[in-house]
Amino acid sequence: MTLEIRPDPEEVGRARKWARSRLAGLGIAADEPLAETLILLVSELVTNAVVHTGRPALLRLSLPGGPPPVTPAGADPAASVTVRLEVADASSRAPVPRCAGREATGGRGLALVDCLADRWGWSPEGAGKSIWCELDRCSQPREGATPVCGVQPAAYEDFLSEAF
Repeated sequence: MTLEIRPDPEEVGRARKWARSRLAGLGIAADEPLAETLILLVSELVTNAVVHTGRPALLRLSLPGGPPPVTPAGADPAASVTVRLEVADASSRAPVPRCAGREATGGRGLALVDCLADRWGWSPEGAGKSIWCELDRCSQPREGATPVCGVQPAAYEDFLSEAF
């Protein structure tokens, strides 16, 4: 599933709405933690693409790994779902997590991705790059996650609660 993003900050809201509708189609409820986290990550990655490149981008949502696993009778087949989010842009510049100061109004996007995603990375794509992250529906909060800029994920709790 792919959405073309114009280089306009208003596209971030459209990307969130599109992602919510796609998740609903996969049986993932809007109030489920996976959906809430994914929508926040869509906001961050699409905002980065729009703000830092000023060029069109592509947002992709997928369920990697081929067909869903066989589940026992009565089990929810969507319970073991992994959702992959990718944002491809036309900039070849590598993403670099920044250490934003306490009063900074930006610079926390990749730190949030690092704290919230089960996995993330980037790779060259054509003349640009693709930044991706994956969320496992059944995953537990990561204990002992490597802190970005020396900050543990708990340091973002207040920021996350203000994001919606």
